Amino acid sequence: MIYELREYTAVPGRMPDLIRRFNEHALKGLARHGMEVVFISLTEFGTNTMNEIVYVLRFDSYDELERKWNALLADPEWIEAKRLSEVNGPLVASLGRRILTGNPFTQGRP
Repeated sequence: MIYELREYTAVPGRMPDLIRRFNEHALKGLARHGMEVVFISLTEFGTNTMNEIVYVLRFDSYDELERKWNALLADPEWIEAKRLSEVNGPLVASLGRRILTGNPFTQGRP
């Protein structure tokens, strides 16, 4: 099992639009392509406080991760939703991405 941690920093003043895009399009597109969102939140304390969306996806393998992301990014419905959401300019100033595994940890076992 692998996890993908994604951090989207919104363009100043565009967080409401980015949240709207997630709620109306991105989360539905992720689900449509079989991507499981384990966690999603705004950063409330620390770097990028209240200007960052952080979420975690779970995958069985790197191949699955790559296949599902490629399918979403080629999806005409997602492409159009993203285009329309950025008519007044980009929503994302920066994107951080990390792939995490539980190895070599015991997964909570003593």
